[in-house]
Amino acid sequence: MKIILFIVLAYILGALPNGVWIGKYFKNIDIRNYGSKNSGATNAYRVLGARYGIMVLIADALKGFLPPFIASKYGVEGNYLLLIGMIAIIGHTLSFFLNFKGGKGVATSLGVFLFLVPNVTLTLLIIFIVVVAITRYISLGSIIASTMLPILTYFYPIKNGIDRVPLVIMTALIGGFVVYKHKSNIGRLLNGTENKFKLK
Repeated sequence: MKIILFIVLAYILGALPNGVWIGKYFKNIDIRNYGSKNSGATNAYRVLGARYGIMVLIADALKGFLPPFIASKYGVEGNYLLLIGMIAIIGHTLSFFLNFKGGKGVATSLGVFLFLVPNVTLTLLIIFIVVVAITRYISLGSIIASTMLPILTYFYPIKNGIDRVPLVIMTALIGGFVVYKHKSNIGRLLNGTENKFKLK
């Protein structure tokens, strides 16, 4: 019963459409009608500006970090933490608040894996920053980091009593899903029409 409650909590927290709500509250606009029409942090940054974009990024990362973190404080451990983290990411990408649509899962995945495998996450964050700094493409940084996620997870030490094989499988599924959600970005990257990141 405890695991079921945390799974429900993870989905509800993951489903919170922070980008949409912050856009409507502070700017009275729905960011899904502008830019890439995505509800995540990158589009929020482009449409709402740096302040609110960073606000969305932190909020989306927190809704990935908090479910497994809270569960661990109540004695949940091992592979159940993987399941709870995955449900939070699914909640973000398939939010019932948005008719089962949502963001691409990058920021929420960042929060989940920051708790589960912080060493891997910090390495990927460095890779992401370097790629974006060189190319100015946030999408390319996200795609490369997502691709590297299961590879680094296989080699890096793991804590929290989590088995390596299920964790690698989960990271491969999440990484692959994030890349799939970037399919339109990949097309624009290949065509040279992808929007570059600009400081605001």
